[in-house]
Amino acid sequence: MITEQELDRLRAVKAAYEIDLMRKANVVGVGIGFRQCGGETTDDPAIIVSVTHKVSRSQLNPDDVVPSELEGVPVDVQAVGELRAL
Repeated sequence: MITEQELDRLRAVKAAYEIDLMRKANVVGVGIGFRQCGGETTDDPAIIVSVTHKVSRSQLNPDDVVPSELEGVPVDVQAVGELRAL
């Protein structure tokens, strides 16, 4: 369970970095949720960066690498494929 204080912190960090994250290659969304590990959702809150597909760090321009944390808040990159409005 996330406390209101934790949620406020997640919202503040997301708001501070969302525009920069959305400029990175393959990023299609930024949200708040729970980390995934091995295909399973954990109880660990994080900033979720949705990408069309995962790319190895070595294949990315350094400016397009998504950090593993922002201001101490974990960041989880999750592949969601191409998003289309219906």
